[in-house]
Amino acid sequence: MDKSVGLRGYCCFNCRNIVADHNDMINKEFLGRHEKGSGRAFLFSHAINVVEEPPYYMQMISGPHVVSDILCAECGKNLGWKYKFSFRDVNKYKEGKIVMVKYNIIKV
Repeated sequence: MDKSVGLRGYCCFNCRNIVADHNDMINKEFLGRHEKGSGRAFLFSHAINVVEEPPYYMQMISGPHVVSDILCAECGKNLGWKYKFSFRDVNKYKEGKIVMVKYNIIKV
């Protein structure tokens, strides 16, 4: 089945490449960083048309994590990050999930 038909989702703010399906959104209450500071972000179970950068350690408000930046596959804009590993059990549910900063995406 073609997922693009009738897709409700999100696209890259920069080039309008579709990067996430609305049905894959888990949480709207995340905080994310972007080039102008920080702001609202969304947690997704999956992303499409993105490139995953090499993982690195990051200390976040919720604790230490290993993350990979997620870039738009079309234009290379940094959209957010993917949680690779959490050092705290309370954050294990984030592993494998993607955070996209609202400032970097547009609802379609």
